[in-house]
Amino acid sequence: MQTLACSIYKSTRKTNAYLFVPENTKLETLPAPLLQVLGKLEYVMNLSLNKKKKLAQADAHNVIHAINSQGYYLQLPEHHLPTSS
Repeated sequence: MQTLACSIYKSTRKTNAYLFVPENTKLETLPAPLLQVLGKLEYVMNLSLNKKKKLAQADAHNVIHAINSQGYYLQLPEHHLPTSS
């Protein structure tokens, strides 16, 4: 089973926003608009991902696919829309 070594960073500007990138990625190589929106990034941890890995808020398969196709995966908090009565 293929594994992907990645690093996880949290945004200091966007609450509960996490950026997954391949391990050893130089953050300045990521798209400038992405970095501007997220603000300063704080390292959280390294993680080895495979398609069967259980993640708290994302599907590992989707994370791996995004990292392989665009170089990163951005996990944003779920927003709950108000319900009307």
